[in-house]
Amino acid sequence: MPKRVLLAKPRGYCAGVDRAVETVELALEKYGAPVYVRKEIVHNKYVVETLSDRGAIFVNETDEVPEGALVVFSAHGVSPAVHAEAEQRSLRTIDATCPLVTKVHKEAVRFAKEDYDILLIGHEGHEEVEGTAGEAPDHVQLVDTAEDAATVEVRDPSKVIWLSQTTLSVDETMVRVRQLKDRFPDLQDPPSDDICYATSNRQTAVKTMAPSCDLVLVVGSKNSSNSVRLVEVALQHGAKASYLIDYAKEVDPAWLEGVETVGVTSGASVPDLLVMELLKFLESHGYGEVEEITTANERITFSLPRELRKDLVR
Repeated sequence: MPKRVLLAKPRGYCAGVDRAVETVELALEKYGAPVYVRKEIVHNKYVVETLSDRGAIFVNETDEVPEGALVVFSAHGVSPAVHAEAEQRSLRTIDATCPLVTKVHKEAVRFAKEDYDILLIGHEGHEEVEGTAGEAPDHVQLVDTAEDAATVEVRDPSKVIWLSQTTLSVDETMVRVRQLKDRFPDLQDPPSDDICYATSNRQTAVKTMAPSCDLVLVVGSKNSSNSVRLVEVALQHGAKASYLIDYAKEVDPAWLEGVETVGVTSGASVPDLLVMELLKFLESHGYGEVEEITTANERITFSLPRELRKDLVR
């Protein structure tokens, strides 16, 4: 069989990432450098380095931003406490939180007001989880592991709902939900799906091509939850091997030994030029035939943050 590449579609940038990156680019154009950004705008090494070169300054916490300066909140969302701290320091803020994350925040606020116990399925320490939990800290408990699902306690088992981080593996989230429902049969589902369309679409494309692949290469950064999940999904669905790489130069030629079919995809925060570089690298190793595996066509776009829109029309 000839050497070939199966290229997943959809892959790469989702609407929320596109909007967040464009927000920082336009803020730099409109207001000039420096523009401060709390945390990484999206979890991608190349994007963060490129924006840094253009004058974005990435900080971990709001108190690192000089009083009165402009700060952009990342796509992963922030808690009300972060907004309050920014206000105290008279910071000008642009909130680039993905609208799908904002939806989960609103769900947390709504169910906390109704005095539900909220079980938030997600990864401890992830920025998105911190932002969502911060909306209703007295009502939200994080469920990360199987052990968490087995030990979490609620006040009233008839008044409990689960929500989730938007970038998880769909399958693994449902495993946690089933564990929780075994303990709390009245556990309610979110009013609408919390796992974002882009995360599930990218996982579906990988599930489709993985059984035909000797190797799946996922372009994405190690701190990108949805990229890490794509490697796991590839291995669970039949790929013989799978690796996460930021750049084509990280591919170990030994990985390609005896490999006929390479699957290629990328996480939701990855610009497509990095995928094109990988295809070029694979072509130089004899993988010239590329077949796109399309499982969905994404047409969703999000408008820019309100704070930026009003300044752009002036």
